[in-house]
Amino acid sequence: MIDFATALDRLGPVQTRPLFVMDVTVDRIHTVGAPGGTDQRVGNIAGGRFAGERLSGTILPGGADWQTVRADGTVLLDARIVLAADDGAVIGMTYEGIRTGPPDVLARLARGEPVDPEAYHFRTTARFTTSAPHYDWLNRVIAIGLGHRLPGGPIYSLHELL
Repeated sequence: MIDFATALDRLGPVQTRPLFVMDVTVDRIHTVGAPGGTDQRVGNIAGGRFAGERLSGTILPGGADWQTVRADGTVLLDARIVLAADDGAVIGMTYEGIRTGPPDVLARLARGEPVDPEAYHFRTTARFTTSAPHYDWLNRVIAIGLGHRLPGGPIYSLHELL
């Protein structure tokens, strides 16, 4: 049997390092529909920008965010986008997330109204793939992030898990 306290002591706390902040522009959302108390929709990613100490650039148009909306208003995200670093490197990024909160807050978000990010829970995880030699380290990164939904699309603060 594993001893919880010993495991915590040996593994230590989770440590992170800032990766970048990302501002995603969503062109429009298509409602696909789904059975049994959920809804499926797809957001077209029109572009955006990301900026951090180790890499910055633009988000290329053509990505998509497949969202499952649960009956309680919780949104599960499953996105695939392409990042173009300022130095020309191309990086694939996939991220999953969850956005949830009180029903009235989620309803305001769904209507495109501004909402304080502390009024709801919006978290994400991300992975990357690239053949650019100077960004090879990204192929081994798992990032976690905090999100905030604005009318034109979300912003994320992403951090590399160390």
